[in-house]
Amino acid sequence: MCFVYIIQSEVDHSFYVGFTQDLLKRLKYHNDPEMNNGNTRHKIPWRYFHVIETPNKSIAIKIEKHIKRMKSKSYIINLTKYPEMSEKLLKKYS
Repeated sequence: MCFVYIIQSEVDHSFYVGFTQDLLKRLKYHNDPEMNNGNTRHKIPWRYFHVIETPNKSIAIKIEKHIKRMKSKSYIINLTKYPEMSEKLLKKYS
């Protein structure tokens, strides 16, 4: 089991897309300024905005790349508004 996740900064409402096998551990990392030395460090705190559960890492990576290629805040917002979009992504990349 793997997850594609979208987190949103409570500072500037920007989004970050990633994948993980452990949602709790990953959010803890993004919100810990001592552990996090990446791009998300400067926009703490983060909260989960949308999560897509996938059967394996390979599918999660493909969906993550698809969402990042869209480069669209409205696309990310629509993923939450319209659950069928996530279902279509799972079908497309399975």
